[in-house]
Amino acid sequence: MNAQAQMEARKLDAFRPYLRMLARLHWDARLRGKLDPEDLVQQTLLEAHRSLGQFRGETDAELAGWLGQILAHQLAHAVRYYTQAMRDLGQEVPLEDVAEASSVRRERWLVADHSSPSERAHRNECAVRLAAALEQLPGAQREAVELRHLRGWTVAAIARRLNRSTPAVAGLLQRGLRQLRMALSELE
Repeated sequence: MNAQAQMEARKLDAFRPYLRMLARLHWDARLRGKLDPEDLVQQTLLEAHRSLGQFRGETDAELAGWLGQILAHQLAHAVRYYTQAMRDLGQEVPLEDVAEASSVRRERWLVADHSSPSERAHRNECAVRLAAALEQLPGAQREAVELRHLRGWTVAAIARRLNRSTPAVAGLLQRGLRQLRMALSELE
């Protein structure tokens, strides 16, 4: 690999925590046991590296948005691929609709409806910093914080998912948010 390709690979790899967070947020339960969010992130980075010449943005925030779109397409493709044997043609949804729905969910999470390009860029930058900070949390804390604050789950639902008591989940959330605040302040 030449020096330019190595530099491009390192730049793309810096977005791995952001892509992991997005993959976990939009993960389709039907893929469990067939694929892992990290596999999806790796495929996204590979596709981004192959298609880097098509990227027309200039900022890291624009690159984050572009990578998010590639991830949405990869997720839609994986869902289609792994569920096609079980598919009911009457319920079939075009890949573009699935990708659009995933993109819309991501946009709702990252961007207000009438944001300016600079506001969207700022939100993408914040999302990348948040993802990097979330990566520093222990697994159970990270999952609890993501489920509660990024997906809107109740503490009781998180307790069932993590097979823990409600007070234990409350503790995970409290410690996780404290560590998240510290990590975010260090990244500023």
